[in-house]
Amino acid sequence: MERITFYEQISSNKWKSFFLILIVIVFLLLLGTVIGLIMGEGYFFIIMFFTVIFTIIYVLAGYYGADKIAIASVGAKEASLQEFRQFHNTVEGLCLASGLPKPKLFVMEDDDINAFASGRDPEHAVICVTTAALEKLDKQELEGVLAHEISHIGNYDIRYMTLAAVLVGMVAMLSHIFLRSLFFGGGRRDNKGGAGFLILVVVGIVLAILAPIFASLVQLAISRKREYVADASAVKIMRSPTGLIRALKKLKGNPSTPHKRITKAVAPLFISDPFNHNRQADSWLSTHPTLNNRIAILERM
Repeated sequence: MERITFYEQISSNKWKSFFLILIVIVFLLLLGTVIGLIMGEGYFFIIMFFTVIFTIIYVLAGYYGADKIAIASVGAKEASLQEFRQFHNTVEGLCLASGLPKPKLFVMEDDDINAFASGRDPEHAVICVTTAALEKLDKQELEGVLAHEISHIGNYDIRYMTLAAVLVGMVAMLSHIFLRSLFFGGGRRDNKGGAGFLILVVVGIVLAILAPIFASLVQLAISRKREYVADASAVKIMRSPTGLIRALKKLKGNPSTPHKRITKAVAPLFISDPFNHNRQADSWLSTHPTLNNRIAILERM
């Protein structure tokens, strides 16, 4: 079995994430070009202006409140130093090793081993773990999980995923406005009736329908790549994959339990999909790679 270094894994997946962002930008530019040709440049710039403004306002509202929204949604409580001293000590040690400031720490009541990090930058970050993670993971396994979450913070993954969300939101909104305009009286009247124009309209409609779907799939792929980056970055911090491997294996053997507070919107933040730990194959519709694939890559480091 060929060995890989965490440097190679980090670099490879960062480049793949960057390339996937470029694909979304290409979708946006292609859709914008077709709309401009059909509706006219003046009309295109007007709807593009409003699309950009509304999308950025909507996403940034969530971006700046990401940590508070995530913590409130799962009903987590701040971890006191007296009650959760090992949790605090472990995070402090990992932050010293990674050169990052210590995030605020929270604990949520849950029978499932899991954890997540959120926050727009290292100075406004939080880490939350479930009570099951603190109870069922040994010291080395907990270090592996927390190193993974600290890596998300250090890699600015919330900021990166916010950029992806802005671009995908722009594609979706632009498509929606175009289709509504087209079917409710829009279009360049001087070109109506020409065969070339009709073909262009058909291409525009197909692109407007498919572009948001493909852009959303790319966004999910970016999310999976960032999980691989966080795994490799955790190994870089700890200088060993052993703790994280054991934690992921234990997580895999811990069947998903019904969650009263975790929603589908927050689920992508967790170290593993809280609704399906034991998925056997990667899916285009998943936010996380399978635990089997992650473990296999870590075992090669």
